[in-house]
Amino acid sequence: MKVDLSDFKAPRARKGFTLIELLVVLSIIAILLTISAPRYFQHVERSKEAVLRENLATVRDAIDQYHADKGVWPDSLQALVDDHYLRALPRDPITESSETWLLEAPTEPGSEQAAGGVYNLHSGAEGNGSDGKAYSEL
Repeated sequence: MKVDLSDFKAPRARKGFTLIELLVVLSIIAILLTISAPRYFQHVERSKEAVLRENLATVRDAIDQYHADKGVWPDSLQALVDDHYLRALPRDPITESSETWLLEAPTEPGSEQAAGGVYNLHSGAEGNGSDGKAYSEL
């Protein structure tokens, strides 16, 4: 009896992954995401707060420069842009708008009445930052 060797083929190398291997990899990815996602969102919020603080400092400095140059407070934030103290109105990164700034008028010495113009500004965003301080108090 003669045996034909073509009937006994070597097993082919398997291609791809088994279901168990895929499940293990997906489980590891899910665990890593549950650890890293909250940290990512905390960093996003902190960066928005940092941009807000920087925007407030920049605009407040421009208001002070305007007052030092002209002797009066600007009538609006747009006056700072029109007179080239700012290139554009900065965006509040929390509300994602340049229209939500809360403007503070200057007060006359010994009086509670506003003298007109813009003396200071605050964020119009509701809520508190990571330090517990309200955005409107920054």
